[in-house]
Amino acid sequence: MMERIMYLLASNSFFKILLLVVTLDTVLGVLRAMKEHKFNSCVGIDGAIRKAAMLLSVCLFMAVDIIVNINMLSFVADKYVQMLGIHKLGICEFFCLLYILYEAVSVLKNMTLCGLPVPPKLKRWVQKFLEDMTEELPEEAIDHTEEIRES
Repeated sequence: MMERIMYLLASNSFFKILLLVVTLDTVLGVLRAMKEHKFNSCVGIDGAIRKAAMLLSVCLFMAVDIIVNINMLSFVADKYVQMLGIHKLGICEFFCLLYILYEAVSVLKNMTLCGLPVPPKLKRWVQKFLEDMTEELPEEAIDHTEEIRES
């Protein structure tokens, strides 16, 4: 069964994208820590545990998909199904999508805090999202975003 899980994960586009986004977020997080001269092992370990838990849960969800064979496409709007070009959305793919979106927000946050060019409208959306959903955006980034909003 482990071989089948590994084969299915290796051929799963959603899992490949998740691995890429997790890697990008990790690299940007390290670059941000270098820029700010704030390497913090507690933050790094927390992030690593979160990412490892994501990847482990995706592996377990693939096992559940093999055993139960659930198709969750009925929960997704038809226009998105057509846009993605998929015929099956198992629990594994569903959670991969959620994790990809979560990591994409983190990538945008790290890009902003590294000083990379992020369109102002997208930067404001990320700031609002992080203010509403988390406490991850440092005060100096909020102050900087306020300055951008006013200009």
